Amino acid sequence: MSGNRLPPTRANLLRARRELERVRQGAALIRRKREALVAELFRAARPAMDLRERIARSAIVASEALLEALAVHGEHGLRVIAWPERAIEVELRAARVWGIPVAEVVARPVLARGLDARGTAPAMTGPTAATTASRYEELADLLIEAAPREQLVRRLGDAVSRASRQLRTLEQRVTPALAREVSRVRRELEERDREERLRLRHVQRRRNPAT
Repeated sequence: MSGNRLPPTRANLLRARRELERVRQGAALIRRKREALVAELFRAARPAMDLRERIARSAIVASEALLEALAVHGEHGLRVIAWPERAIEVELRAARVWGIPVAEVVARPVLARGLDARGTAPAMTGPTAATTASRYEELADLLIEAAPREQLVRRLGDAVSRASRQLRTLEQRVTPALAREVSRVRRELEERDREERLRLRHVQRRRNPAT
């Protein structure tokens, strides 16, 4: 409804009442959707938080292993051992949760490898470099697992915030404004009806002075 005041007619009163009812129904739908989104967010948040803690611990372990490997081989030596670089390809599938577009990991490579799979000589690599590689493979595996979960949690949080803003606008601005407009039109119609009855009564008295 526009911000202009409606002329006090019965048709406008019915129209305003219908619009007010639609807005209230819309607010109820958004409220139920927000509650469902919040429940889904809580279900997704706990596993994501647990995975974050595992990633944090894994990152610490991997960093400590890297420091030891740097002390033994140096940066240049580690670069030589790490060559050639490994491409990691992940297959994703588009999905929706409560209408929210997300991505699911449907296929990913096995990241954990032994010395043979890495193609490095054990004598040249040494235990510190091999351990570092294993720790970072574990970390990369956790990061791939966490990525879709983090995306889901972030987008659910955005959807909850958006629904909350919409609900607040409907409940605190649109609904009160429409309710005031309905009350104003009804009040003016009632006042006009009273004036019309008084006018008719006055006319009747003038026509029938004895009554």
